Amino acid sequence: MLGRELAKAGVVVVSGLARGVDGEAHRSALETDGHTVAVLGCGIDRDYPAAHAGLARQIAERSLLVSEYEPGVEPAPWRFPARNRIVAGLCAATVVVEARERSGALITADFALEEGREVFAVPGEITSALSAGTNALLRLGATPLTGVGDVLETLGIEPTPRAPVTHPLLELLPGTADELVRATGMAPAEVAAALVELEVGGLAAEGDGTYRALA
Repeated sequence: MLGRELAKAGVVVVSGLARGVDGEAHRSALETDGHTVAVLGCGIDRDYPAAHAGLARQIAERSLLVSEYEPGVEPAPWRFPARNRIVAGLCAATVVVEARERSGALITADFALEEGREVFAVPGEITSALSAGTNALLRLGATPLTGVGDVLETLGIEPTPRAPVTHPLLELLPGTADELVRATGMAPAEVAAALVELEVGGLAAEGDGTYRALA
């Protein structure tokens, strides 16, 4: 979501082409015809990870692959922390979505802080090992990230106004779930899913066994 919405707003998304959130950030930026930069920990002619070979080609066609290593240099564990300083250096703001206590993402955040760049951390469950690093960043003064607007505000970019949401269900609210099913011909599960997608509050139980949609 962050990669897609930031790219849509004109922000260049920079990441490390690694498995997981890196790859998702790159893909999401490309989905919106936006731009994304992948910083590699090997030569630009090496397909690493191999699963992202196609993604790397898409990035090269539209945006940019960056490496400080000569062609032919193979990936090595120590090269990835070094790569992270380039990621941080290219960015006006660094976003850490998830991180364990010891994570490469925290290395990137440290480099960003050393350069006086903005660092955002997505708050996570206090019992989750995957949130230990991000919550530690928040304790140290990182900016909590609660939505795309937090990043855009820091960069001085006005968020794109959301288009008005239209759906036949909205014209029928408030109403019981039974009424919505009859009026639309949708199955109860479809009605419930549509209400969630439209970010409608949900359904409240009535005393007669029916449910009333909450606007």
